[in-house]
Amino acid sequence: MKIAVIGTGYVGLVTGTCLAETGNDVLCIDIDENKVKRMQQGEVPIYEPHLDVLFERNIKAKRLKFSTSLEEGLEHGDIIFLALPTPEDEDGSADLKYILGVADNIGKLIKDYKVIVDKSTVPVGTSDKVKAAIAKHATVDFDVVSNPEFLREGFAVDDFLKPERIVVGASSDRAIALMEKLYKPYVRSGNPILIMDEKSAELTKYASNAFLAAKITFMNEIANFCEKVGADVDKVRIGMGTDSRIGKRFLFPGIGYGGSCFPKDVKALHKSGQDHNYDFKILDSVLTVNKKQKVVLIPKIENYFNGDLKGKKIAVWGLAFKPETDDIREAPALDVIDSLLNLGCHIKAFDPEAMDNVKRKLGDKIEYADGMYDALVDADALVICTEWSIFRTPNFERMKSKLKGHVIFDGRNLYDVKDVENENITYISIGR
Repeated sequence: MKIAVIGTGYVGLVTGTCLAETGNDVLCIDIDENKVKRMQQGEVPIYEPHLDVLFERNIKAKRLKFSTSLEEGLEHGDIIFLALPTPEDEDGSADLKYILGVADNIGKLIKDYKVIVDKSTVPVGTSDKVKAAIAKHATVDFDVVSNPEFLREGFAVDDFLKPERIVVGASSDRAIALMEKLYKPYVRSGNPILIMDEKSAELTKYASNAFLAAKITFMNEIANFCEKVGADVDKVRIGMGTDSRIGKRFLFPGIGYGGSCFPKDVKALHKSGQDHNYDFKILDSVLTVNKKQKVVLIPKIENYFNGDLKGKKIAVWGLAFKPETDDIREAPALDVIDSLLNLGCHIKAFDPEAMDNVKRKLGDKIEYADGMYDALVDADALVICTEWSIFRTPNFERMKSKLKGHVIFDGRNLYDVKDVENENITYISIGR
């Protein structure tokens, strides 16, 4: 099938590449000329495991191409995916200017029937707005479909190629038939393609992310309470997770959630509620608790140093909002670093993938280490913010030889408490 993907961020690039992988002819469109040139030369502009292999293979096979021309994309594709940013507006709502701007241009340019697919995460009712924007100028038939993505950064390629489910919101039999044909190769094992109305599809994405954010936040509240009463959150988590109604996933406590999805989507759903005179009380709590949780280690660090942190050298392991990505959007590490800088600390940080992005954001406000152990040299303490695999089994003797202060503040509960204490290291974590 002939596909055009408008926008080459995380969602657009993974979508385009993975659609090409099953034999489709895909043209990706982006307004950034420099980025398009780099992709045409085989350079993947984001870090996502396994994406580079598929990217290179499909470019070589000429199934995956790139352009800056929207008109070229519309001429090429029978199905047009909109994978455009929906940034958070000042009031917490999703800003639809990019999507509606492109929709307006699509109406002016399409010459024959197209299926326009909203792949971006958008509020309920966006498909109607996209339809209206295109219809303003269109002289041919078209359909608008809501097809939310459920890709986890760090696992996006696997999630696309082997989805648990595919949600298609559409009211046109013609569009539904095309979408089912497109996605059939990805559900050969029997996972469902769920057909529903557009508004239900749009809300499914927001409801899913808000629920997972609430689950994480609830576990963080339990962890904080464990510290008050002397319980062990790891034991509580395992006891809860063996209940099939609850499940084991998203029960790991820490310093809050971040990234491009959960923070933005929770706020956008909360704002949508306000717009329709509905008060999401649970989401109020999720937003409040997560904001506090991001800096829950700071009082512990202050307490350990008796309130005197001026001039202290703090090593930070992990800057990305989660492992296996270079994404630092809403990363808890940035809140931790900001708080420590305000307290007069000197920061030396290491992350396997995200340091370039942090350099662009923070510049020389902090120091950047070449390796995880280099960050520890003469540090008064280590703070762990992201659960990268390479941090899970460190050489504690080597750590002690580098650290000036033998203390770890772990925002991701990577280690067994007794194991670290047996190494004669003070170990302060979450809920234990």
